[in-house]
Amino acid sequence: MSTKTKLILGAITLAGSLGAVQAHAQSATAEQVENLQKQIRALEKKLDKVQQKTFLNASAGYMPTKAKFAPPDVLVSMKGNRPTICTADGYNCVGITGRLHFDVGGYSYRPNSAATSPQDLQNGVNARRARIGLTGVFARDWEYALIVDGGGSQDGTVTLNNAYVSYKGFRNMRIEGGYMDVPYTLDEATSSNNITFMERASSQVLATDLGAGDNRAAFGVRANDSWWWAGAYLTGPTTGYDHSLRVPYAATGRLVFAPINTDAGAFLFGGDVLYLADTGGAPGVNDIRMRERIEVRIDPTRVLDTGALANVNNALVLSAEAAATVGSFHAQGEYFDYSISRFALPDLHFKGGYVQAGYILTGEKRRYGASSGSLGGVKPANPFFWDMTGGTGAWEIAARYSYVDLNDMAVFGGKQENITVGLNWYLNDNMRMMFNWIHGTVQKTNLAGADRGAKYDAFAMRTQFAF
Repeated sequence: MSTKTKLILGAITLAGSLGAVQAHAQSATAEQVENLQKQIRALEKKLDKVQQKTFLNASAGYMPTKAKFAPPDVLVSMKGNRPTICTADGYNCVGITGRLHFDVGGYSYRPNSAATSPQDLQNGVNARRARIGLTGVFARDWEYALIVDGGGSQDGTVTLNNAYVSYKGFRNMRIEGGYMDVPYTLDEATSSNNITFMERASSQVLATDLGAGDNRAAFGVRANDSWWWAGAYLTGPTTGYDHSLRVPYAATGRLVFAPINTDAGAFLFGGDVLYLADTGGAPGVNDIRMRERIEVRIDPTRVLDTGALANVNNALVLSAEAAATVGSFHAQGEYFDYSISRFALPDLHFKGGYVQAGYILTGEKRRYGASSGSLGGVKPANPFFWDMTGGTGAWEIAARYSYVDLNDMAVFGGKQENITVGLNWYLNDNMRMMFNWIHGTVQKTNLAGADRGAKYDAFAMRTQFAF
C-alpha cells in the first residue's frame, strides 16, 4: 500500500473518530477533541507533501517501471569465448578469432647408413600455429575473414593466412573467393583445432600441397544438405608466392554422402579429385617437387623427397575417403593415387593413404558436421577446473597407420610408414593438450642401390588454445 493511500485512510479514520466524539460530546472532554483536531491537521499537511512530490515527478518525465525500452544499437557476446559485436538485427557482426598450437618434442633418429640424408633430426619447440584475426558478417548474406599467422613449420614469420569473402544468400550454399583453406580431402575439411593427431597424414599433405591446402588463392562453390556435401574450386598460388613468376593453377572437387547420421552414430563416404594444370614458376620450366616430413614438425627437415620432377605436363590426384562413428568410437581413412604426366618422359605413379581410429574415454562423441562434410571436434561434458567445482574434461585415445610411396622408375623419393599413438586431453571448449608417439621407417635407395633409409621414434606434446 502506498504512502498516499495510507495517509488518506488515516485521515478518514480520524475524521470518523472525531464524528463519534462529537456525537457523544456529553461524555468527551474539550481537551480530547482538540488533540484529535491537531492530528487531523498534521495528516492533511503530510498528504499535501505527497501530492506535491507526485506532481514534481510527473513534470520531470517520470517513467513507469513497466515501460518498454528501445533495443540497443549493438549487441556484445562471448559465445565460445570469441569476442563478437553485432548490430541489433544481427545483419552485421565482427569478431576476434585466434589459435595457438605450441609444440615441444624430440626424436630418436637412426640412419641406416652414411648415405642417408638427413643424418640427424633436432629436438626443440615450435609454434605450429599462432593466428589472430577478424571474422564477421556484413549485409546479412556476406561473411569474411582476415587472419594472419606467425607460426608454421618455420615459425616466426608473419604471413597472411586467410583473406576471403563468402556469399551465403542461397540456402546451404556458399560462393567464396580469396586466400583460404580449400576444403579438399576429408582430413583437410576437419579444422586443425579438431584433428585427432598433431599433424595430418603425410599422404594427405602431399596431395594438398599440389594445389589446395592452407593460404591458397581460390574461388569456388560448396553446398550441402544433411546427407551430402559437394564443393569445387579453382586454385592458384599460396600467399607469399613470387608473382613475377608464372602462376600455378589447379582445380579441386569433393563429393561426400552421409547416409547415416543419428545420435547413435554416423557413416560417410566420398571421393576427391585434384588436377594441377600448370605448375607455375619461371617461363619454360615445368617441374614440381614432392617432399614431406615425419608427421610431427619440431624439426621441419624433409625425410621424403623426389627432387625436382622435370617436364611435367600436369598432375592428377584421385582419392577415396570414408569415416564412421558409433557412440564414442570414431574411425576414418583415405587413399590417394598420384599421377604425374610428363613431356617426352614416362608418367610417374605414386600412392599413399592412412587409417585411424579413436575412442573418447569420458563418453563424449565426435559428430558429423553437415556444413563441412567431416567429423567435428570434442566438447567436454565436464570441463576441467583446478578446484573441486569442475570435472576431469574429456579424454581420448587414438591410433593411426599411414604410408606413402614416392618410389617409381628412376625416382627414389622414399617410402614412409608411420604408426602413431595419441592421447588427447580436452580441458574445456577452448583448450586441449595432445601427446603423440610416432614409430616409423623410411625406405630409400639410390641408383647405385645404396641404403639411404632410416628408422625413428618421435615424441611430441602440443598445448592448444583457440577461440
